[in-house]
Amino acid sequence: MADPFIGRPFAMPMVKPFIPKALQPWIYLLFAVIFQLVDTVYMGSMQQMLGSTGLMREDVQFLFLCGVVGVAMPFPILFRLKFRFTNRQLELFSITGMIVCLLLTLALFNFTDCTQTLPLLCVLSYACCFMKLMATFEVFSNIQLWMTPKRDFQIFFPLLYIVILGDMSGSSWVSQQLTYYCGSWQAMQWLIIGLLTIVLLFFYTCTQPFRFMKPLPFVSVDWLGLALWSAFLLEVIWLFCYAEYYNWTDSRLWCAVLCIVPFTFLFAFNRMRHIHHAYIDINVFKYKALWPILVMFAVAELMNSTPNALQNIFTGQIMHWGMMTTSFLNLVVIFGNVTGCLFCLWWMKMLRLPYTRLLTIGFGFLLVYQLLMYFLITPGAAFYMLWVPTFIRSFGYTIFFVTLTLYLEELLPFQHFFMGLTIAGFVRNGLVDTMCSGIYSYWMRRLTAYNLSGTLPFTVPDGIMMSIKQLYGATCLGASFFMLLMLLWHVTPVRSTMKHVPYWGKIGREMRRELHG
Repeated sequence: MADPFIGRPFAMPMVKPFIPKALQPWIYLLFAVIFQLVDTVYMGSMQQMLGSTGLMREDVQFLFLCGVVGVAMPFPILFRLKFRFTNRQLELFSITGMIVCLLLTLALFNFTDCTQTLPLLCVLSYACCFMKLMATFEVFSNIQLWMTPKRDFQIFFPLLYIVILGDMSGSSWVSQQLTYYCGSWQAMQWLIIGLLTIVLLFFYTCTQPFRFMKPLPFVSVDWLGLALWSAFLLEVIWLFCYAEYYNWTDSRLWCAVLCIVPFTFLFAFNRMRHIHHAYIDINVFKYKALWPILVMFAVAELMNSTPNALQNIFTGQIMHWGMMTTSFLNLVVIFGNVTGCLFCLWWMKMLRLPYTRLLTIGFGFLLVYQLLMYFLITPGAAFYMLWVPTFIRSFGYTIFFVTLTLYLEELLPFQHFFMGLTIAGFVRNGLVDTMCSGIYSYWMRRLTAYNLSGTLPFTVPDGIMMSIKQLYGATCLGASFFMLLMLLWHVTPVRSTMKHVPYWGKIGREMRRELHG
């Protein structure tokens, strides 16, 4: 169990010796859980925010999605940061930045007209989540050999996604509980600021500077490329987030943003083609294996968008279940995420079966969720009836998510893997989900109007419920067709053992050679 940094058994030399060695990796793992809870706005407390800030539902959703894009963008420079700065420097900077962003966000919510400062709130949300991923990566990169001594990604990714996917639902559940019992939607932000302050004190007092190699110069970073790709993603997300509010092409503002999107994409794409150290290397797009993975990510996000687009309408507008009732579903989702990750680990490491079949299994569970919800959309549905479909959906989505990430790591060279994660983030981090939500909202409005104007004596709740049922049915038909394609399509098998991941020192030497070249 050799540590490539210092040539001796696993150790964390950046932590001062008075911290017990057995506790050091567990402390870092706890910090990763805290980092993944960080956000400037929480969708679980959205209704309370709308009443106290004067923002619209679309505003809060777009603020949240700015943070989602911020999480997707840092991957290409994570190793550059790691090889230039120490663990202590990166964590102190990232944690301080997150605290400042949260404090500024709360100040803007409390002392100004939020509608006037919405652009600044979007920048703070993006920056906060950008630094959140920096801090999380730095934590996990230092305990990776503790999690899997052989750097086996078949072990590392399932364990990693227990934290990431579990915290995604855990943050909503915690924010809902704090909002209810504390009477303020800001309670979650203050809790996170307190936890981050404790973590900051730990890194300030209990860590020390440590380098495992000579630092690389932090130059030749394509910051303009980062800004262009981020702007492109946010523009597309804005279009579908506000589409129903502006009634699509009936709004001049919406049409103006639609006209700007192609130009932003062309600027970003041409810059990627013509500079040497582009933020995203154009060669990444030349891998034929990347495109099927992106399509599958898009299909998984489409299947996973129905809870927000359809199920929440049913539980809120039809059944009138309150926040504390529906918050229990977040616990079911967490249980499904953990179970799905452990199932992947059991399948690949205990049974040693090819993980190509996991794609079909995961998608099959996503399809079963759509079928169950189609039959459960009735006026007499009880809340406990949603537990099993919610678990099945989160279980299948986790399997699909973990397996596709393993595919991405296996089929792309390591020097392009993190750029591939950013490109996959274009699809899975808000873009497809927002597009699907906008399209579902459009068809909900059309189908509800059609049902209410028909010959059947529908009330408004009946018309909405029938529309939800019709959209679940359409999703089932499309998913069944895609499932048939997956069964008929010959998927190139990936070997059961993952390729060797180079040590950090070797990656650093290759990056130094590239910079000098």
